[in-house]
Amino acid sequence: MTTSPASAFSPHEELAAALLPHATEGDDGSHDLAHLLRVFRNAMRIHAAEGGDGRLLAAAVLLHDCVAVEKSSPLRAQASRLASEKAAGILRAMGWEELRISAVAHAITAHSFSANIAPETLEARILQDADRLDAIGMMGAARCFYIAGRMSSGLYDPSDPLAKERPLDDSRFAIDHFQTKLLKLADGFQTAAGRALAQERHQRLEQVLELFLDEI
Repeated sequence: MTTSPASAFSPHEELAAALLPHATEGDDGSHDLAHLLRVFRNAMRIHAAEGGDGRLLAAAVLLHDCVAVEKSSPLRAQASRLASEKAAGILRAMGWEELRISAVAHAITAHSFSANIAPETLEARILQDADRLDAIGMMGAARCFYIAGRMSSGLYDPSDPLAKERPLDDSRFAIDHFQTKLLKLADGFQTAAGRALAQERHQRLEQVLELFLDEI
């Protein structure tokens, strides 16, 4: 018997069944159903410690990447705004109240690192933390190299892998992204539960970089 993907989003299976058909676009394996499920599990773990509206949070998680914009696109910084607008339309069609739609839209808009918008609600803070947890640790390293492959970037500069004599450029070298973004993320977590999880994953990320440099 085949299990529905929505069943993995317990206790919000019904909501997931309604929203998953709208939740992803394109073929980006770093922003796919598996990513949504990891972010959902992160969010529910933080929600259990911090509180907040679980159904609203689940909707924000499910729709936070509902518009796909490649990392190399000039529209990348607008991706979360575009996703929030699409999400609002989806929830409006489902009969959600406008206040709750606005709360979901804000959480989606504020989750993005590129957007640089401060989360103003607990649900927005949880979503931002849950999404950023998937950008550090072992999964963050895996996604970094996956995205570098999509962008046809090299793994590292063989003559200067740590960029001691050149500017960092993560559009050319995957390993540069550790310094330009990934190793900075743990300092910006919004919730106590998120910060605790982030410190553990940050240490894993540092270990990945250490082992990578040792092998080259």
